[in-house]
Amino acid sequence: MSSSNQDRVRRDPRLEWIARNRLHPEHEQALAALGQGASVAAIEWMGPNGRMRRNPHAVGFIGPNGRKRIDRSGAQVGAADSLRGRAGNTARQDNRRQVDIAEPDFFVAVVPDTGSGRLTEHDRDLFGLARRLADQPGVEQGAVLAVVFADSLPEGLDEAGADRVVRFPIASGYAPEERLAALMSLEAALLPRHWLLPDTVLGGGDLGRRLSVQLGERPACGLWRVDEDEQASSGWSCVCRSGSGRWDQPRPLPRVAIALAECAEPVVETRHAAAEMGGLDLVAIQANEGTGDIIGSSIEDLGAVAVDPSAIALDEAEFILSAGNGIRDWEGFHQAAKVLGATEGASRVAVDDGFMPRTRQVGATGTWVSARVYVAVGISGAIQHLQGIQRCDKVVAINSDAGCDMVKRADLSVIGDSAEVLQALVTLAEASRGEATSQQATASDVHALKEVRDVA
Repeated sequence: MSSSNQDRVRRDPRLEWIARNRLHPEHEQALAALGQGASVAAIEWMGPNGRMRRNPHAVGFIGPNGRKRIDRSGAQVGAADSLRGRAGNTARQDNRRQVDIAEPDFFVAVVPDTGSGRLTEHDRDLFGLARRLADQPGVEQGAVLAVVFADSLPEGLDEAGADRVVRFPIASGYAPEERLAALMSLEAALLPRHWLLPDTVLGGGDLGRRLSVQLGERPACGLWRVDEDEQASSGWSCVCRSGSGRWDQPRPLPRVAIALAECAEPVVETRHAAAEMGGLDLVAIQANEGTGDIIGSSIEDLGAVAVDPSAIALDEAEFILSAGNGIRDWEGFHQAAKVLGATEGASRVAVDDGFMPRTRQVGATGTWVSARVYVAVGISGAIQHLQGIQRCDKVVAINSDAGCDMVKRADLSVIGDSAEVLQALVTLAEASRGEATSQQATASDVHALKEVRDVA
């Protein structure tokens, strides 16, 4: 045999087939033989459209009897095995490596949407992208600067990846002119290398375009991927969605980037200082006492328009009252949702039985939700449902079964008949608004449900 034939690489069709079949018992060995890295590729890999794909079968652990087990309490599904799991997982927080950057060479500024008073998943993706741009070992060490317009800082900036924080006390509402003036003063003081904003309609999308006009930059709108590029002047290139999401437009990464959700993986392994910066000559934003209007603004914010909670999409709702198979009094459930001002949700069983529309189904086979408070009434806690609520801040379970999986997952549980608990909660809510009816909740009900109200 000639040397040219000896050097030729021969394909193994069977080995390649095993590598593609993630359920094959020799799948990881095949990946290792092909040099694809079994430990990483078995969990996630790059799909044909450029997005990371994850293997749902990799979730779980091998029990003592050799069988694969899944923690149905939600702790593992929601945080331990999910790269985008709940930020409040205590075990992961304790194991994070502390990173302190004393003298950064440059700044990457992130302006998150904190209108609801907390960081969204979109914001955390943005901080993950900022960390990629700031962390350049062996070249320069940058710092991620969080720019927050609020009276108080939201929780989790250190976990999200912020090294420095600049806070502008400003009344909540639509005030783009004043926020733009604040960003321009920060531009003059620190000259950030990149500005990152979320691509939202009235938040980062609007402010980012105004900032780009002032800086004379052509922004990268609809950005969803950033790659290293030695030929680009900035050292980075990006891919943006255009044509109503039908096409991808590659281009060098500019100074101002208005990014979509899932533009990068959020920070999960490190914790940063998130120290407030002082001594900067920045614009002071002041509001008129009593009215809350910004001084010198040509735009008057008339406040939020009252919206029917039932018209809010589940993935945008802040407070969800969800029903399961344990609900017997559906009229009382709907009345409770109306009085509490909650958006209605449901488990798959309630939807399949025809009690709720399919658009209200919560879970892996329905809608993934990220509410501030999620109240599960009569829901046992199937694994698909627990996956769908893993991004919720607080979960309250109302159930008669103290040993169900939803109770194990919940931050607060009320054990009892769901109809009686909801009625007592409605009475308490009406009493707090001065609309108490002749039917009063007992002292024990009020004592137990005050804890639910405090969480909500």
